[in-house]
Amino acid sequence: MALDDDIRVLSGVGLFEGFTREQLRLLAFGAESISLSAGREIFAEGALADCAFVIASGSVVLYTEYDDQRQILERLETGDMIGEFALIAESRRISGAMTENETRLIRINRSSFHRILEEFPETAMRLHRRIADNLQSMIERLEKIAARLPD
Repeated sequence: MALDDDIRVLSGVGLFEGFTREQLRLLAFGAESISLSAGREIFAEGALADCAFVIASGSVVLYTEYDDQRQILERLETGDMIGEFALIAESRRISGAMTENETRLIRINRSSFHRILEEFPETAMRLHRRIADNLQSMIERLEKIAARLPD
């Protein structure tokens, strides 16, 4: 897909709200477009997290392995971001991710993201609050999911 298509997709992601067109262009230019068929693993639970993914088309399921069975935690659709916290800190994946159908992802690596924040410190300040809010939301979703899992 063309760079302009990736910019359009990235502009709809909540984390990037308030990014200028130039910032989105830099982000898209440093990103990688990946096309995967249905049933392909994007990453495994516990894997090192060094990037985030934006779903440009298709859908993805997040899952965990429990008693040798895959438990679906959440379904994500076009425009959703996966693993955004990997953009700001080294961590491990708390779930696995797999495509449900033919899916195109935009892979954003941490170093490209950090370069943008260093170049545009005012953007970094806005993101700080947004990321904190997203973390709280994620914790609440995980608590609901944990309540559904068998003991």
